[in-house]
Parts: sequence; C-alpha cells; structure tokens
Amino acid sequence: MAAFHCKGIKKIIKYKTKMPKYFLYSQKSGNFAAILRNKAVKMKKIKRINAKIYLWGAVAVALLIAGCSWYCLFSSLSKSEQTEYVYIDMDDDLDSVMTKIQPLAKPFQLSALSTLSRHGGYAGNIRTGRYAIRPGEGALKVFRHLKNGLQSSINLTIPEVRTIDRLAGALSRKLMLDSAEVARHLTDSAYCARWGYNTATIPALFIPNTYDIYWNVSLDKFMERMQKEHKTFWNFGRMEKAKSMGMSPVEVATMASIIDEETANNGEKPMIAGMYYNRLKTGMPLQADPTVKFALKDFALRRIYNKLLQTDSPYNTYKNTGLPPGPIKIASIAGIDAVLNHVRHDYLYMCAKEDFSGTHNFAKTYQEHLNNAARYTKALNQRGIK
Repeated sequence: MAAFHCKGIKKIIKYKTKMPKYFLYSQKSGNFAAILRNKAVKMKKIKRINAKIYLWGAVAVALLIAGCSWYCLFSSLSKSEQTEYVYIDMDDDLDSVMTKIQPLAKPFQLSALSTLSRHGGYAGNIRTGRYAIRPGEGALKVFRHLKNGLQSSINLTIPEVRTIDRLAGALSRKLMLDSAEVARHLTDSAYCARWGYNTATIPALFIPNTYDIYWNVSLDKFMERMQKEHKTFWNFGRMEKAKSMGMSPVEVATMASIIDEETANNGEKPMIAGMYYNRLKTGMPLQADPTVKFALKDFALRRIYNKLLQTDSPYNTYKNTGLPPGPIKIASIAGIDAVLNHVRHDYLYMCAKEDFSGTHNFAKTYQEHLNNAARYTKALNQRGIK
C-alpha cells in the first residue's frame, strides 16, 4: 500500500508541474475564476486599444490620400496668374498635348492630368481647339474640358486687306486654317459662287468687324458665319439707302474700297463718296489712282504718272467707266456708310491737298482741278517724292 501511495503522489506532482503557473497560483489562492475574468478583461482592453490604433491609422492614411488627391486633382493646375491657352491641332496625340501643357502646369497636377487622360478615354478621342488653362482650375476640370471639347472662342477681327492672299494669311494666323487652302478656295469661281459671289466680288462678303468664333472652325463654317454677319450688317436701313442710289451692296462696297484707299480721314469720306457718285451718274470715268495701284499690284506707289494710266486692266478706272469689277480691298464700315450717307454736292474733281494732310481740294470744273493738281505736284517735287 505504501508503495502504491508514493507512486500516486509522484504522478500528481509530475502532473502539477506541467500546469500553468497561474493555475497553480489559483489552486493556492482559491480564486482561479476571478483571475481568468481579469485576464479576459485585459485582453479586451488591449484589443480595443489596438483597434483604435488601426482605425486612427487608417483614417490618417485615408486623409493623407484624400489630401494628395485633392491637391493633385483640384488645386490650380496653372503656374500662371493669368489665363493661358493651349492650341490642339489635328496631328496632336496625347504626348504632344501634354508637352504643350507642360510649360503652363505644376508638376504634380500635370501628372494627375496625364493619368486621367491615359485612363479616362481621352487618348483615343483628342479634339482640336483652343483650350483655356485658367488660374484656380484643377487637373480634373481641365481634363473634362479637353475630353468634352469645351474650348474657348477667340475674338477674330476681319482685316481691311487689299488682296485675298493677305486675307488668307491673316486668317491662318488667327484660326486653324491653312492660308494656301483659304486662298485657293477664295480664288475658285465655283467655291465663290456657292456664297453668291465671283472671284472679283468675294471681298464684298466680309464686313471688318470683330467676331466671337472658335479657333478650329472649318472654312465652310467660317464662310457661313461671314454670310450671316453680312446679312445682319446689311439691314433694312442700309439696303434701302443702297436701293435709293441704284446700287447693290457689292457696288457700295466697291466704291467704299476706293474711298478707303483715297483717305484715312473718315470725316472726309462722305464728301469723296459724293464726288464719285456724281461721276457715276454722269458716266464720267472715276479716274481713281488707287485702282491703278491695284491693277499693278504695287501699293507702294506714291505718284501715278501718265504712262501708268494706260495700264491695261478692268480695274483701271482711267481707261474704263463705271466701277471696277469688285472691291480693291475689304471695305471699312466707315467707307460703306460714307457711300450710303454721301454728301450731295456738285463737285466732280478732287486732288490731294499740298499740305499732305490727307485731305483733298474739291473742284466743280476741270480748270479748277488743274490748278489744284499743279499745287500738289509742286509740293511733291519740293519734297523729292517720286
């Protein structure tokens, strides 16, 4: 029996040594359940603390990401305090568009714009146009403008130029139009006929105002706009005045173009218009020096010698009566209105004043005109003007 008892005690001791210390302690203290509860409470507190740490960490990361995203997408893309413009052509791709924007943009915002463009469907649908990069507008807004083709218009002023080539050049500098294409179409009889003109009268279509128009407008759309503006300009009042003179809008523009070349003094233009109108009514040649310059395509001429008066051209109003075939420039609005509101008088002649003021001496008789011309010729000789 004693031997058995000793073996049992050894087994018990051996078993107890394998038990956890807190279990042994609980046997001694008699409060094992309480210790387990305390242990569980501590573990819950630790878990709650860890959860809060993870939560605040996640919030901090989210705020950091949101802040970076806001900065890249919504803060001002432009480096400038003024509105800048990017012109996107037919041959531009995504890389060339970003290259055009790069000098205007901040680095992080440009990267955001590039990312949006590459993954937002813009790369395969690039639209031409003139796009504004405004201060305060972020990459997301600029991206939407580019993708949706929300371009900015320009103020186009039709210049009072003398030739179609010069008009074509002026338009190509302001619009996405090729100057050679414009010149080729506006000197093509079939194309001009589409708009109700011929190659000589087509300059009369253009009214030299300033128009709000898109930079990437096509030539046909541009011509449609010019035709619309022409009809607006030639309102009922102007049409009635032209009819009362027995003239069409093209004829009025043709006379106005000559008057514009005669003087830059708008106040004198109605007086000159009255003189040319008197000549038209009597069948007298206009004998306008600017028409000789136009016939020769030499606009630098200061003096028109007798030999030049024999130039063989339908535009030479010394050899031909009536108006030339069409305007010798795009007539100014002041010139057109000067014709429509011409001064009624009996003068048939005029000659530039010898004081070179840009105004003229008017005469009713040829002898008076010769006297005026002699004074002007003398002044030219004294100044050595050839």
